[in-house]
Amino acid sequence: MASFVDRVVVHATGGNGGHGCVSVKREKFKPLGGPDGGNGGDGGSVILRVDGQSTTLLGFHHAPHQKAPNGEPGKGDMRHGFKGQDLVLSVPDGTVVKDREGNVLADLLGEGSEYVLAAGGMGGRGNAALASPKRKAPGFALLGTPGEEQEVELELKSIADIALVGFPSAGKSSLIAAMSAARPKIADYPFTTLVPNLGVVQAGDTRFTVADVPGLIPGASEGKGLGLEFLRHVERCAALVHVIDCATLEPGRDPLTDLDALEEELAHYAEAVRDEDPTAVPLTERPRLVVLNKVDVPDARELANFIRPELEQRGYPVFEVSTASHEGLRELGFAMAALVSEAREQEERRAEEQRTVTVLQPEPARRRRGRDRREFVITREDRAEEPLYHVRGEKPERWVLQTDFNNDEAVGYLADRFAKLGIEDELFRIGAKPGNAVLIGPEENGVVFDWEPTMVGGAELLGGPRGTDLRMEETSRPTRREKREQFYDRMDAKSEARAELENERRAGIWTESVDEARSRRQTPSTEEETHGE
Repeated sequence: MASFVDRVVVHATGGNGGHGCVSVKREKFKPLGGPDGGNGGDGGSVILRVDGQSTTLLGFHHAPHQKAPNGEPGKGDMRHGFKGQDLVLSVPDGTVVKDREGNVLADLLGEGSEYVLAAGGMGGRGNAALASPKRKAPGFALLGTPGEEQEVELELKSIADIALVGFPSAGKSSLIAAMSAARPKIADYPFTTLVPNLGVVQAGDTRFTVADVPGLIPGASEGKGLGLEFLRHVERCAALVHVIDCATLEPGRDPLTDLDALEEELAHYAEAVRDEDPTAVPLTERPRLVVLNKVDVPDARELANFIRPELEQRGYPVFEVSTASHEGLRELGFAMAALVSEAREQEERRAEEQRTVTVLQPEPARRRRGRDRREFVITREDRAEEPLYHVRGEKPERWVLQTDFNNDEAVGYLADRFAKLGIEDELFRIGAKPGNAVLIGPEENGVVFDWEPTMVGGAELLGGPRGTDLRMEETSRPTRREKREQFYDRMDAKSEARAELENERRAGIWTESVDEARSRRQTPSTEEETHGE
């Protein structure tokens, strides 16, 4: 059974907002009590939070679907619904959140860092909150909006200061076990390390972490072996340590060849991840140390002494160590600590340079009211030779979700909100005519209706005998899905009819093309223009 998972796909859904309540206060000897429907509670959100006790994404591997609780609906007597509790998901430090296209949404670093993965829906307002001097007893309430749905990929990049890179069985696990309290699996066969290991090393006054990843082999950038799969765990490291096996008996291998192969695979990996963070320093440009391991073997020590001048000529600091006798480990630890201290000082200077004094200035009142901002966008689309006006915007789409289309007064209230926002004026401006189809929201779940600019909502339209309320009567109105399906069916039927007429014309029954007739109607002739002048 797997115990370490560093990449998972999570499907998060925020809680739905509770519906508002429609209620009128009824109490003996107190007529005209007025509306007292409470508001619905907001839905809970799905939140990612860095927890120092988490070291793996294994929990999401077994439970990839996460949903926050819904908000409670409002009740009568001004009782508001409870807000849904947020669902907080603990993730390890260094977790990267990406969408399905690979774009980075968040990089969670530091204890307590949070990212709202799926926000909860808004609770609907009750009829008490909708009351106004013109609408004293609303017979409707707003519905709660559904929570957000998001599918993301979580990728863990371990937080370590030094990374150990080398071939399988080069002694990386033995090295980290000899220098720290970590106890990775050690055996005399390749690919013993299947998951990254972290160890804490103390060198003088400096404490740092060392990461050991599975061994690299030639061709790892093409999918061979396991090392490239986990190289993401060394991306945040300040320096790399190449662990070279000087006692290997495999034919065709020597320390210089192994070092060249490691550098080549790191270069391929750096090229592959360059687009993700162009500002990050590539792995091939970070400080590197070379460790000639297993010098307790006589032949290995002789080989290390032979190739050391060549490595130093290339510019590598070289250390001869033995994990069995602990030879050279102290010097290696202090060299690692020096690199880590220098990297931390550079990071502090960089943070100090970027630190600026923040001056808070109030936003102009006119801009706060939102009149200078575009709350919506209307585009004209031709469907089956007829115009369709597509409205997109946060407010109009949210208002549609909050509207109960089985309630005439609620529909009238929605029309009033649209008119106040300026949608009706914009439709007039771009040439829309009464009866044209208007689509609000995305095509898959938007609402389609025939535009009537004279639509007015409010209690002044209510009629009926004394003592009755038409709002309480049963009415049958088509749902949003039925209206959308009717609209698309009507457009498809018109397209089929035009295609049939065109086929008849091609067969010789008609002499004029449907397209030519339409273009002739849209473009007036020269005689008509002259007569008009």
